[in-house]
Amino acid sequence: MYFYDLAASTEDLLIFIMAYDRYVAICDPLHYHYILNKKHCILLVSGSWIFGFLNAFVFTIPVSHMSFCHSRTIHQFFCDTKALINISCTGSDDIYIVIYIELLLLGSFPTMSCLASYVKIFRVIFQIKSKDGRNKAFSTCSSHLTILIIYYMTSFSVYMMPPSEYSDVLEPVFTVLYAVVTPMINPLIYSLRNNDVKKALIRLLFGKKKH
Repeated sequence: MYFYDLAASTEDLLIFIMAYDRYVAICDPLHYHYILNKKHCILLVSGSWIFGFLNAFVFTIPVSHMSFCHSRTIHQFFCDTKALINISCTGSDDIYIVIYIELLLLGSFPTMSCLASYVKIFRVIFQIKSKDGRNKAFSTCSSHLTILIIYYMTSFSVYMMPPSEYSDVLEPVFTVLYAVVTPMINPLIYSLRNNDVKKALIRLLFGKKKH
C-alpha cells in the first residue's frame, strides 16, 4: 500500500506541475526557459517524489493500526486505502481524517489551480488572431487537459463515492482508470502530437499507401 500511495501521490503532483508548464508556455512564452530551466525542473520533480514518500508514510501509519476482524480479502485490484477501510472493524476514524486532509491538499487545491490556469490559458488562446497560432497553442495543452480530466474525475469518484450496491463494481473500475489507464495512455496521447508517429500509426492501421 505504501508504494501504491507513493506512485499515486507523485502522479498527482506531476500532473499539477505539467499544468503550470502549459500555463507558462502559453501565457508567458518569452520567459519560459528562464522560469522552467533545467535546475527548476529537477527541483520540481524531486520535490514531487519527496512529498510522495512523506505522504505515503502519512497514509501507511494509521492503516497499520486498523484491525480486520471479518476478512482480510480486499475487493480491489490494488492494496488501496479505501479498500482496506471497507473491510476494517476499528481504527478507520483516523484514516478518514487523513483522507479528508489529503483531498484538500492533493485534490481540491491542485484541481482548482489547474482550472484557474486553464481559464487563463484559454483566454490567451482566444485572443490569438492567427488560426494556426490558436491551433498550435491549443494542441500544446489539449493532451494534458485530457489526462487531467480522466485522472482527477476518476480519483475523486473513488474517494467521494457514497456507499451503494454498485460500489463494489464502480470503485475497482475507477481505480484502474486513474492508476493504470492514465499512465498507459500518457505516452500515446503525447506521441500523437508528433507527425512522424501519426504517419506511422496511419500506415499500421490502413496499410502502406499505394502510389
